[in-house]
Amino acid sequence: MIAETDVVDLLQRQHEEIRGLFSQVLESTGRERRDAFRRLVRLLAVHETAEEEIVHPLVRRTGSDGERIVEERLREEREAKVLLSTMEGLDVDEPAFLRGLTELREAVLGHANAEERLEFPLVRDAFGEPERRALALAVRTAEATAPTHPHPGTESARRNLLTGPAVAVADRTRDLVSGAMARVGR
Repeated sequence: MIAETDVVDLLQRQHEEIRGLFSQVLESTGRERRDAFRRLVRLLAVHETAEEEIVHPLVRRTGSDGERIVEERLREEREAKVLLSTMEGLDVDEPAFLRGLTELREAVLGHANAEERLEFPLVRDAFGEPERRALALAVRTAEATAPTHPHPGTESARRNLLTGPAVAVADRTRDLVSGAMARVGR
């Protein structure tokens, strides 16, 4: 499957999955909304971490205004992480949650569109097919060990690599405990 072998196709497929999860969260209520939101939070967290660790550092080096493009994307990611962190503490059926979700959706989808329009063409131009396949593997590896919740202030490869492993273990433990608690009805 192309989406699994080319880094740009992989990231674009994840953007489509993110768009779909936003729709699921908006169109559902109660437990279904909470479950869809949890899936959205997890996908956004691991996706952005992998981009920050793998893709953004490469785009910075492409010339073609890569530094400016990446700085704008990192600012957007930081803002989205702050909003997402706030939303995680809200009940999914509260009006404040829905207002935040609308704001987050607009920000995240604008961010994804900017990446697709500005960053992804630079990656396609700078790297051949074998390199893009290797980068897709690197992204998948980064996602497998990434934190599963937003952590504002970690929007760089260095910060992710320094704090990411410990934070990822804490996040994944939190997810296991939360899941177990939900299954026993607490």
